[in-house]
Amino acid sequence: MVAHPYSEILFRRARQLFPGGVNSPVRAFKAVGGTPLFLRQGNGSHVFDVDGNGYIDFVGSWGPLILGHCHPQVTEAIVAAVREGISFGAPTPRESTLAELAQEAFPHIQKIRFVSSGTEAVMSAIRVARAFTGRDHIIKFSGCYHGHADSLLVKAGSGLATFGTPSSPGVPPSLAEKTLTARYNNLADVESLVAAHADSVACLIVEPIAGNMGCVPPQPGFLAGLREICTRRGIVFIIDEVMTGFRVAFGGAQELYEVRGDLVCLGKIIGGGMPVGAFGGKEEIMNLLAPEGAVYQAGTLSGNPVAMAAGIATLKILKELKPYRQLEQKGAFLTDGLQALIHRYPYLCIQRVGSMFCLYFRPAPVRSFEDAISSDTKTFARFFHLMLDQGIYLPPAQFEACFISTAHEQQDLEHFLDAAERSFKTLWE
Repeated sequence: MVAHPYSEILFRRARQLFPGGVNSPVRAFKAVGGTPLFLRQGNGSHVFDVDGNGYIDFVGSWGPLILGHCHPQVTEAIVAAVREGISFGAPTPRESTLAELAQEAFPHIQKIRFVSSGTEAVMSAIRVARAFTGRDHIIKFSGCYHGHADSLLVKAGSGLATFGTPSSPGVPPSLAEKTLTARYNNLADVESLVAAHADSVACLIVEPIAGNMGCVPPQPGFLAGLREICTRRGIVFIIDEVMTGFRVAFGGAQELYEVRGDLVCLGKIIGGGMPVGAFGGKEEIMNLLAPEGAVYQAGTLSGNPVAMAAGIATLKILKELKPYRQLEQKGAFLTDGLQALIHRYPYLCIQRVGSMFCLYFRPAPVRSFEDAISSDTKTFARFFHLMLDQGIYLPPAQFEACFISTAHEQQDLEHFLDAAERSFKTLWE
């Protein structure tokens, strides 16, 4: 195994300062074992740790870096903004510029509000949906993670799945009981929940492509079916595109699958790697927010000028470059190569949408959270370290999506496939 002595020293120090030594749980490598890498630099498709080791990065800061690390235009935009002032707590022109770019991608967003994280976007969208309908219950799906707000830590995926915690302590039962959970890709579950709670469901929230239990695409008709149920029952349909927005298409999964939400949550790419989230949608719903309406939501650093600059630069590049066909070709090359290997090792399943993908250590397709958690996480952990030793940096958990950026070159993808083949041989031959 490649040595990481300085990372080990830094981790010992960090464990004295932070719970588990990290500031977000999955970073701790609990699911794969070993010491988490401490990174010092990123450039294009590569990251470099404090011990001087380089890796081809398929994490991409968990999705935002669709243009790769330190894209020159994004970096220049950030530096220029910093020189003008890092924070004002007052309106700036960049907020409107980024909002207009978001509306170009999502034309059904009539009004939008910027926040500082995906979690904040989702909790605010649910609050205004409850106010709009005058109802209390929300419907979510097992394995879909929408941030760490109390009501949403019920049968969530991602980090909670990694740590084997179906719901978090510290969430009052009175809040949890307002969250109704259905199986992903199962419309019958939703119909049953709606029927059982007649006129009390305020909103339904979904990841249009579930990226917090790997990469689980919606089955044909699933999203359209949710749209129809919500319209028929007067339920606010919230589509959480924090991960998929600007990732699978410029207009996100809603463009890809031709389904529209009443409210949309955005994050990650919209901030170009900086901490930005947003929620928006129908004007009649959004106008309930203070100061226009009575629903309170605020953030001192919302619309931060430096973060807005990063988002503007990123979206302008995506709009001009139109990289989605290129990203699809890269994704297809990688998954076709993996599929050829899988024929020799029938213990695996590869799933992909555009530049998002996940390699599951189970022989059958994953359609739901129940499928995902049947994966062989111990073998994944061994695979993770085998790949790391060959210079491939993957998410340190089976239940996370991998990401390809425009900065990944053909040799990066070929190196991934060569490393995967060698790793599979070590595991099974």
